[in-house]
Amino acid sequence: MPNLGTTEIIIIALVIVLLFGAKKIPDLMRGLGSGVKEFKDAASGKGDDASEKRTPNGDGSN
Repeated sequence: MPNLGTTEIIIIALVIVLLFGAKKIPDLMRGLGSGVKEFKDAASGKGDDASEKRTPNGDGSN
């Protein structure tokens, strides 16, 4: 992957602002952050049905 300098990052940020507008960027970043969080949780096995505690009889009922 090529190295990105300060100038390239500023140009990319300006293009993103021009394409999406300044008002939509927080919503886009919030969605991106939640997507990354879900990916990390899935990769680490958190929130997986198989990792939940089971009752002694093993069927998951109370």
